[in-house]
Amino acid sequence: MAKKESLVRPEQIKEDERDMTLRPKYLSEFIGQKGMKENLSVFISAAKQRGESLDHLFLIGPPGLGKTTLAQVVANELDTDFVQTSAPALDKPKDLVGLLTNLKKGDVFFIDEIHRLKPAIEELLYIAMEDYGIDWVVGQGPMARTLRIAINPFTLVGATTKAGIVSSPLISRFGITCRFSFYGQEDMEAIVMRSAGLLEIKIENDAASLLAKSSRGTPRVVNRLLRRMRDFAQFSGEKSITLSVVRSGLSRLEIDDLGLEKQDRDILKIIIERYKGGPVGADTLAISIGESVETLEDYYEPYLIQAGLLQRTARGRMVTTLAYGRLGITPPAGNGEGSLFQ
Repeated sequence: MAKKESLVRPEQIKEDERDMTLRPKYLSEFIGQKGMKENLSVFISAAKQRGESLDHLFLIGPPGLGKTTLAQVVANELDTDFVQTSAPALDKPKDLVGLLTNLKKGDVFFIDEIHRLKPAIEELLYIAMEDYGIDWVVGQGPMARTLRIAINPFTLVGATTKAGIVSSPLISRFGITCRFSFYGQEDMEAIVMRSAGLLEIKIENDAASLLAKSSRGTPRVVNRLLRRMRDFAQFSGEKSITLSVVRSGLSRLEIDDLGLEKQDRDILKIIIERYKGGPVGADTLAISIGESVETLEDYYEPYLIQAGLLQRTARGRMVTTLAYGRLGITPPAGNGEGSLFQ
């Protein structure tokens, strides 16, 4: 039986692809990540003045924060074409060669999930990034020889959610590194109002504030929830999204004002009730909640940790006193091993 799709899961789903108009096209329209955006503006302007390709760009951060969008914005700012692929789609070296040899001067070449590149493809990419060429082996056995294929200067934009497993030789070839962080409340409210305007949805300020607060600091999530609130408002006969519509809608979706869904709360509750607040190993916890370890570590834990509700320790996962308060459970007395007090 298929699992219910999570609205606050930051990974992209098919519905997100329908509202491409919500994506900003230029840096002036890109909300948040202020310092990173200001630096990029300088680098782009300087590259354009010199008539050169922008240095290769490495984007790091959790899903849903705008890495792909920023790559497209860079292409628009440079007034060049945007060529997009993902590491899993590059199965053989010839797949990469085909894309690189078709790039025009200055094009932005975007590789998503770059940490999943195969070693043979990664080695081809090194030379392409440094020398704008590809070493291709022609023939076999004693007759084999290496042919250098020249390619046009381009800007590689690599995006990853797992920078720690990207090889050092690949990282060293990027001249610009941008790290995305979760968005603050003010920026999230601005994103809600901008998206509502583009979708021609009326939303009250207090409703936008609650929606922003409940979206895990992630633009992709807030845009998804905005569309659901539009549905609830339309079904109720409301002409705009009001605070009561958002409160009712979030309750029906089982999402609280911190952006936690039922599974998040269940994880915290299991650690408290079954394992006395922790520590509990990732494997044991994953079995307890019926999820894979990868899903636990890549999806659920990052936001729970960022929200201050969970901590990873050498002995396992432990809840914090904030988790007890969020669930309305009285923490055990004293600083016992069963809970982590801050």
